[in-house]
Amino acid sequence: MHIANRLKEVQEYYFSAKLREIRALEKGGKDVINLGIGSPDLLPPSRVIEKLKIGSNLRGANQYQSYQGLPAFRQAIAEFSRNHLDIVLNPEHEILPLMGSKEGIAHISLAYLNKGDQVLIPELGYPAYTSATKMVEAEPIYYPLIESDDWCPDWKFFDQLDYSKIKLLYLNYPHMPTGARGSQKILGKFVRIAQKYELLLIHDNPYSFILNDQPQSIFSVKGSKNCALELNSLSKSFNMSGWRVGWLSGAAENIKNVLRIKSNFDSGMYQPIQRAAISALQQDEKWFEQLNLTYKIRRNCVFRLLDKLNCTYRKAQSGLFVWAQAPVMDVDVLVDDLLVNKHIFITPGHIFGAKGRRYLRVSLCAPAEVFEQAILRL
Repeated sequence: MHIANRLKEVQEYYFSAKLREIRALEKGGKDVINLGIGSPDLLPPSRVIEKLKIGSNLRGANQYQSYQGLPAFRQAIAEFSRNHLDIVLNPEHEILPLMGSKEGIAHISLAYLNKGDQVLIPELGYPAYTSATKMVEAEPIYYPLIESDDWCPDWKFFDQLDYSKIKLLYLNYPHMPTGARGSQKILGKFVRIAQKYELLLIHDNPYSFILNDQPQSIFSVKGSKNCALELNSLSKSFNMSGWRVGWLSGAAENIKNVLRIKSNFDSGMYQPIQRAAISALQQDEKWFEQLNLTYKIRRNCVFRLLDKLNCTYRKAQSGLFVWAQAPVMDVDVLVDDLLVNKHIFITPGHIFGAKGRRYLRVSLCAPAEVFEQAILRL
């Protein structure tokens, strides 16, 4: 049986293949310290877990759910967005719950892209932007980031572009993998580009509350709602990555278009997860204060680990990772050596783009004592 042409353009996700290699080592008796993946090891708030348990026993919880989610869930998202991001969203028409933001990236691509369309993607960024673009036979165009300017976009690049085939533009602040925090000025420039050339901005925003004192939304920029969609998630902010729950927000017409795709791919989110998510969104500032205190301690451990490897890095990084430049030209040699000889897995930077070939990304999703163990191994 011949495979679809789209599979020739898309490889297996890097972590899917690498985890098989790690499992093989573990099966052989090796204790591998996995510092590669951003899957929080900490638990969600205890009240959230209780809500999930209680919700599972409610009448109708086991049945198909609305494609648009519970009205109470959308209302909780709207209130959270107002309280923490200072933006106003209509819960009836401007919010669409998702089973994680990766689902949203795929659905947006299906809703807006045709064969031959072009998509602007940061040259270092989440691999799913490129994968989803290629799957619908569109063409990724990578815009450069300036390392010496805290990975700010190179605005001169945008001035010389031919925009005739470009339809979507991805941006992501705080930025993954570099940890750059971005600014209202940067968001504002992207909005003006989108307005001028009639593009749809996709702001992927899952890291706003992790080691970041100034969470921001694309919708804080005047006039952005008609040219932008924003993805958000409970995976990082509330340690719920395996629960697969997030949302898409934007103008009613754009949400409606994505819903037309989504409603043909799933049958709604498990109701108890939605009820638990409501509880998560109602947590006060103390939740984030304690969460970030833990991550600060872990980040300091990562700095010491990177010092052992003679890496260079910026200390002012946001998000769940630390991005660092390795002391070797081919980072795969270092990554493989660490995995085979020290049984430590760290992500090579090139999976986020060719410019990351000399970089490493270390996840903060491990207890401080695990980082100490890794430091001892070095």
